[in-house]
Amino acid sequence: MALYQEQSLKIYNSMTGEKEKFTPINEGNIGMYVCGPTVYSNVHLGNCRTFISFDLVFRYLKHLGYKVRYVRNITDAGHLENDAETGEDRIAKKARLEQIEPMEVVQRYTIDFHNILEKFNNLPPSIEPTATGHIVEQIEIIKTIIENGFAYEANGSVYFDVLKFNEKNNYGKLSGRAIEDMIANTRELAAQSDKRNPQDFALWKKAEPQHIMRWPSPWSDGFPGWHLECTVMSTKYLGEEFDIHGGGMDLKFPHHECEIAQGEAATGKSPVNYWMHANMLTLNGKKMAKSTGNNILPNDIFSGNNDILEKAFSPNVTRFFMLQANYRSILDFSNEALSASEKGFNRLMEAYHSIENLPVSDSSSFSLQDWKQSCYDAMNDDFNSPTVIAKLFDAVKNINNIKEGASTITSEDKEALKKTMSDFMFDVLGLKDVLEEKNDSTDKLSSTIELLIGLRAEARANKDFATSDKIRDQLQEMGIQLKDGKEGTTFSLN
Repeated sequence: MALYQEQSLKIYNSMTGEKEKFTPINEGNIGMYVCGPTVYSNVHLGNCRTFISFDLVFRYLKHLGYKVRYVRNITDAGHLENDAETGEDRIAKKARLEQIEPMEVVQRYTIDFHNILEKFNNLPPSIEPTATGHIVEQIEIIKTIIENGFAYEANGSVYFDVLKFNEKNNYGKLSGRAIEDMIANTRELAAQSDKRNPQDFALWKKAEPQHIMRWPSPWSDGFPGWHLECTVMSTKYLGEEFDIHGGGMDLKFPHHECEIAQGEAATGKSPVNYWMHANMLTLNGKKMAKSTGNNILPNDIFSGNNDILEKAFSPNVTRFFMLQANYRSILDFSNEALSASEKGFNRLMEAYHSIENLPVSDSSSFSLQDWKQSCYDAMNDDFNSPTVIAKLFDAVKNINNIKEGASTITSEDKEALKKTMSDFMFDVLGLKDVLEEKNDSTDKLSSTIELLIGLRAEARANKDFATSDKIRDQLQEMGIQLKDGKEGTTFSLN
């Protein structure tokens, strides 16, 4: 029996606003699509949080035994400034400013995106399609939507007819907006005169003479609307109906609302069963924004080269910090929060690596099976990573009690404890085992501390308590806690 058959997963569905029991369209198989980045600049930390959140989802579904096809796109054309329908393409603008080809911009920042997510230990998606690689398919779906009566051509551009669609469908059902309130672009734009209704959005835009990213179509030399690529690529690789669609909260309207309308207009089917949205990351209580300087890039965190943090923090610790909040909650990034996460992360790793040396008994004084199921219960509750982490720290407390002789564990439970902690820490949460990574330096540190513990024991045996206390107190100041127990003295890193 597969693990997913033993567990009951619930997912918060943005469409209904409720947690719903997850049932895939095809048993044992899951199709998941997540909106990827527009590659015109270095990936920012808020985006990373979204992709780490859906990496957690991907990992847990795989852990449960599902076969998951995870599709995450790269937007390399069609995304205009300010998410508008006129103006300059973000990638083309970057290329113009730097006097390079647009595809050089795409290549540079796609590589950066992959490098950063690799540092965060994200698993790569099953398929990573690009908008420019699917121009033909985008033109074909526009033809279908026109034939079905939900789009029209005007001066070489093609627009989706929102009011016509809304006669028999519900445009706005995801975001909960009323049709009259949903003018996709709030500013008055000259190009809106081509539209029949202000709510309509572009499926194809005729390129202005200066627009260098353009393709031939039946209507004009131009480029696809930003919303169209995700409809095309999700249905091409996952089918007209698939299980999960994810993205940042900011994409719910208009991007995801438009995706739903395009899919329903083209196929007559609602494309997605479960909509998931990750919330934003703030910095010191304020929205992250390059324009205000309240912003930090991942590499600046890892190097310590910034004016916000007191020191550098590893990708591992930064990932751990992000997982300490539910993906649907706003999370505030600060030096204090990172420092606390680093201490907690070190405690967790140190406890995990001490399991091997725990003394065993004939019986266990706590129920390992109940604790293990509580970890699954947390993940089954809409991927509740902070509760899973709390359960892991319950295990840390039990490990420390066993060291001190206050609790007991059997040999069998000891092995099960180590495997379960490994499953959730590394396979599900996606943390790296840093003690294994830095084995040489860790061994040297351990040997040095063990030497000091030996000198302290010798001082105590000689009733030289001043030296004994000095060693303990100075190690404490350096963040190294000594613990005296029946089996001798052990240490932990705070």
